[in-house]
Amino acid sequence: MTDIQFALDLIGRGAEEIIKREELEARLKLGRPLRIKAGFDPTAPDLHIGHTVLLNKMRQFQDLGHQVIFLIGDFTGMIGDPTGKNVTRKPLTREDVEANAVTYTEQVFKVLDRERTEVRFNSEWFAAMNASDMIKLAGQYTVARMLERDDFSKRYAAQQSISIHEFLYPLVQGYDSVALKADVELGGTDQKFNLLMGRGLQEHFGQAAQIVLTMPLLEGLDGVNKMSKSLGNYIGINEPAIDIVTKTLKIGDELMWRWIELLSFEISISEMETLKADIAHGQLNPRDLKLRLARELATRFHDAAAADLAIAGWNAVVRGQGDTSQLPLNEVPVSIEGLRLAALLTVCGLTSSNSEASRKLKENAVRIDAEVVVDGQRIFTAGFEGVLQVGKRNFSRVRLVSA
Repeated sequence: MTDIQFALDLIGRGAEEIIKREELEARLKLGRPLRIKAGFDPTAPDLHIGHTVLLNKMRQFQDLGHQVIFLIGDFTGMIGDPTGKNVTRKPLTREDVEANAVTYTEQVFKVLDRERTEVRFNSEWFAAMNASDMIKLAGQYTVARMLERDDFSKRYAAQQSISIHEFLYPLVQGYDSVALKADVELGGTDQKFNLLMGRGLQEHFGQAAQIVLTMPLLEGLDGVNKMSKSLGNYIGINEPAIDIVTKTLKIGDELMWRWIELLSFEISISEMETLKADIAHGQLNPRDLKLRLARELATRFHDAAAADLAIAGWNAVVRGQGDTSQLPLNEVPVSIEGLRLAALLTVCGLTSSNSEASRKLKENAVRIDAEVVVDGQRIFTAGFEGVLQVGKRNFSRVRLVSA
């Protein structure tokens, strides 16, 4: 096993809270691989880099020689996680859960070491439980204790509905730790109540209480809200490398440090402090550091060749250095009538609406092959190919094809 202090420093990197740190140190000193658990409900088929904050921490535990358990909550997914919700969440069907679970396992190994990851499903033990077993489990906690959970207490005070089955979710998640004999459980800060539930249930069943490690929720591209697909401030890990690069380059300078701390494997905390000093003294442009982070992320979720191609494409458009033909080609089907420029910009995802496209045109912020264009009524038909650009960092190499 690795040096204890080095391990504690790496495990603590970016962590919001460790309960309890002295217990973690004592467990590390046992000299055996610890069992590290993190549960994921397969509620959506695709992951974004906000989800990888936990995966990154799991990978760090793997690199330290510990056993990582990627737990797919196929049983809990059918209950519906109430965390942070002000209404009862619709449970998933078995078909939804199974389909999403397959996609999850395909994506997580872009971060985790497949050979050192134990994939489990919590239906393994809950499917074997009968009604009597579940009633005994439910008897371990009171309604008053459940209402200590922030989202439950707020809903109760607001006289909003709380279904009985939602109270089962923390119990079920906690019992997962018993079934897996977890030494450490990881989760977001919004999962703290559930993670502590695992500690209590393990003690009830005669096990050593797990250490709880919470990670912060990653802010999205806007630097304000939690990364979320519904808010559109996310980077999907299956997105093309060029999109990962261009989106990473859009983040603010302050958010950049947060992303480096939570997402980078290549930049240590000590180097990060040196880089902060270099930027403060004008010796390093923040853009160059964002490019370094963008390359690391694009390589992780694709490969080095795709990352290099994406960086080259970004340089060609934004810096005017290189050949834009290196950019990935986005083929857009059009009818025989073609598309007006404003509509084309929206179809390509460069603007959120035709009205935004029209506004950008009036601001002289739209370019085609580096030339400013202002005529939003211009028609583009099948056969057109060029680099569309809105602002400095939104661009796409497009070819129109017959629908």
